[in-house]
Amino acid sequence: MKQNSLILICALFTMNLQAQITYDLQGHRGSRGIMPENTIPAMIKALDLGVTTLELDLAITKDGEVIVSHEPWINPAICLDQEGMEISPNDRSHNIYTLTYAEVLRYDCGSKFHAGFPQQVKFHVTKPRLSDLIDVVEKYVSDFGLPAPYYNIEIKSMPEGDGVYHPAPAAFSDKVISLLVEKLSPERFNIQSFDFRVLQYLHEAYPAITLAMLVEHAGKSEEQLAELGFVPRIYSPYFPALTSQIVADLHAKGMKVIPWTVNNAEKMQELLDMGVDGIITDYPNLAPKQ
Repeated sequence: MKQNSLILICALFTMNLQAQITYDLQGHRGSRGIMPENTIPAMIKALDLGVTTLELDLAITKDGEVIVSHEPWINPAICLDQEGMEISPNDRSHNIYTLTYAEVLRYDCGSKFHAGFPQQVKFHVTKPRLSDLIDVVEKYVSDFGLPAPYYNIEIKSMPEGDGVYHPAPAAFSDKVISLLVEKLSPERFNIQSFDFRVLQYLHEAYPAITLAMLVEHAGKSEEQLAELGFVPRIYSPYFPALTSQIVADLHAKGMKVIPWTVNNAEKMQELLDMGVDGIITDYPNLAPKQ
């Protein structure tokens, strides 16, 4: 009874947090600053902290499973190998595209200390399938009467990785969209990518899907949009170069502006004062409640 009461109190507290947020608060890789990234516990923690959107990344296994992972290989910085041992730095030989999902599940991606995120809670956890993550999240919000979250989903690809670390853009995108439309309505998610080939394919093949353009520099939007060939609904730059004028210019073009990855509360507030539409952060617990 005590445990159930505590869960109910947490759920009510989460609803109060979400009621105070008037912008799109996105938990980067769930809540990477405090939980192992891109894991189901990281997503649940983000929901408990009041995020409106879960941000995550995708990779494809040898047997065609869509899994949640920032890199298409097992990252030595955050994972231990199948025997629980350290992986050498810069070792990319544990290629997810050459591993079955059952083999991926043998890697522990939550127990290793991450120097960049010393507050991160450590425990054994594995990379989940996207379908399983969505199922757990949707059940969690339903069970506790929480607002249904939006999903910001990144297709991680690069030209030199085609057929090596992942499928080519069309095949990768088709697989992801096919899975998503079985689980969610199109109004519940967007696809983001640094790979303009992915965005260009999706724009032609799935015009109803919301797309987010990921870029490194916010001051080069004219060149970036010319290269992309169309105006997406979301412009998502690395935050340092953003100014109020840039935000206004992007809004004038019909785009929302959602910068990444902002981990300082004062900077978050500064960007919100500039007029950005959302914040992507590793630390949703630090986000302004407004």
